[in-house]
Amino acid sequence: MNKELMEALDILEKEKEISKDTLFEAIENSLMTACKNHFGKADNVKVEIDRETCDFVVYAEKEVVDQREDVLDDCLQICLEDAREISQKAQVGDILNVEIQSKEFGRIATQNAKNVILQKIREEERTVIYNQYYEKERDVVTGVVQRYIGRNISVNLGKADAMLSENEQVKGEVFKPTERIKVYILEVKNTPKGPRINVSRTHPELVKRLFESEVTEIKDGTVEIKSIAREAGSRTKIAVWSNNPNVDAVGACVGMNGARVNAIVEELRGEKIDIVNWDENPGNLIQNALSPAKIVAVFADPDEKTAKVVVPDYQLSLAIGKEGQNARLAARLTGYKIDIKSETQAKDAPGFRYEDYMDDYEEEEYLEDGTEYEYAQDENPEETDVEEVEAESVPVEAGGDGEFDEE
Repeated sequence: MNKELMEALDILEKEKEISKDTLFEAIENSLMTACKNHFGKADNVKVEIDRETCDFVVYAEKEVVDQREDVLDDCLQICLEDAREISQKAQVGDILNVEIQSKEFGRIATQNAKNVILQKIREEERTVIYNQYYEKERDVVTGVVQRYIGRNISVNLGKADAMLSENEQVKGEVFKPTERIKVYILEVKNTPKGPRINVSRTHPELVKRLFESEVTEIKDGTVEIKSIAREAGSRTKIAVWSNNPNVDAVGACVGMNGARVNAIVEELRGEKIDIVNWDENPGNLIQNALSPAKIVAVFADPDEKTAKVVVPDYQLSLAIGKEGQNARLAARLTGYKIDIKSETQAKDAPGFRYEDYMDDYEEEEYLEDGTEYEYAQDENPEETDVEEVEAESVPVEAGGDGEFDEE
């Protein structure tokens, strides 16, 4: 039993996750290469390795000829006299297995055999790492910041290094070497030098995956994240839906005293997160998405994917948000092109038909043809279900109406 070889194979299999069958194959190929370097050819050479004991035998298949003078090629033929020393039953014309002592190989042949094994181990190690991280593609992993390469950041993920490019970094975020951060794996490519892993800190799916890891109800499917819109480093809006009527989707995501959502906000370096209830009714959904602004009326057209929204005059700036951010995120979250007007502006805009809804704000109406949903509510509505983390206390003033789409 070759204990040294067996121990070496066990260590490689455990540490580098390379199967023994692959290693045995590499050893066989290396011995074949050594024979070719030593004898000049290895067409008739065979290698047998016992998988249990790790003992191996190298032999050459040679044809038995009558006289020594008849031997034309020592690698392929053997005279009967020499053959009888190996096997008494040898006869002229037989194919005899002649054992080759690997210890007789020269230095160059041995070195070449070693290189073949090392090369195979490196290739398999790269393949194992690639497969390991390819399975984690579109998922969140924890990495350690190593160094800045130009404006890109090298992040160590454990067994491989990933690249956080400038385009995938959140503006204003600065990392120090050895700092641990969570990143979203965008893409894993297999290259001759090993797997190339691209990661992101700006992708909306990063927030989604963080909620899945933090909120048990999302992980087990009780609560679903229906839609998400993000402006990295500033604000994220997510719409959630509960499959269990006894479970509050927004409350589950927020957690006790905001513990769950605060943990995610901390990981995102203070990025604000709005959590709203998803609704199949586009009017209700748009109203929720524009929170914390109060809405007077929403006129949504599902076919055109457009919506007209009326807000109180004093709520117009809050509905639009700083530099249009609130309305822009709401448009991305709902998939609707949203046109926001104040009550004063709506009265002068015939397209809104605002006068039709002045008498009844508490009722939700549907057109008979079913092509347009319309939602209206009180002038002093209750606030919609929303949880806003670190919301701006003073809304930015914005004059005039605003029209926003998903772009």
